Amino acid sequence: MAFVEDVAKQQRPNVIEIRDLNLDYKAGLQSVSALKNIHLNIQEGSFVCVLGPSGCGKTTLLRIIAGFLQPTSGEVFLDGDPIPDKPDKHRGVVFQQPTLYPWLNIEQNVEFGLKMRKIPLHERQNVVHEYLKMVGLEKFKKLAPYELSGGMKQRASIARALVNDPRIILMDEPFGALDAMAKEQMQEVIRSIWKETNKTIFFITHDVEEALLLGTNIIIMSARPGQIIKQYDNQLPYEIGNGQSRKFRSTTEFIEKREEIVSLIQL
Repeated sequence: MAFVEDVAKQQRPNVIEIRDLNLDYKAGLQSVSALKNIHLNIQEGSFVCVLGPSGCGKTTLLRIIAGFLQPTSGEVFLDGDPIPDKPDKHRGVVFQQPTLYPWLNIEQNVEFGLKMRKIPLHERQNVVHEYLKMVGLEKFKKLAPYELSGGMKQRASIARALVNDPRIILMDEPFGALDAMAKEQMQEVIRSIWKETNKTIFFITHDVEEALLLGTNIIIMSARPGQIIKQYDNQLPYEIGNGQSRKFRSTTEFIEKREEIVSLIQL
């Protein structure tokens, strides 16, 4: 198990490049700095976990990458091109609360984006089946969202993001509302999907152990104004086999790294 601080990474293409990004907003008569001097490269196939105290701008940064917000200054690029000021299929988003249409069944929810893009019926059925199987919902595809547990709804949300074959998946505390057992199961699911698809994932969490178990790159942000104060390369997600994460939590190295990161967040 290896955690490495600020080392030169194996050269892979950058999916996202963020240059000197700042975001200010008005709060009454005052100007508040939410993000300051953010510089970040997200390499293809990486699983980036972002940690920081509440209110530090983690979700704000995700919303800028998604195209929901525009920065006050700075630049954000996707595959070398400026990110447009609106969402598109290249940036899939999974929120903490699943955003499924209640009047559609799970299969129809996952299919929705492809249908809006006028993908032929046979093609989209094949893609939807592939990803429902990947997230373990192929037997539940005809059920309505209200018939599923919270974890199963999040599996459907992940499948809906994946079917569009995005360049990056943006996840905003997707497991934060789940109980401990469901959360552990979903961590196994998303790690397995990441390994199988080699998708680039940008994942916000408050859970330090979750970041250590999932993130090949761990970003630590300061309290407002949010700045990147530390970055780690983490080999552990490559080493964890299916169902093996528990045995790593009790190792001395894991505990020491967890406490180091907790102390940084509490500064």
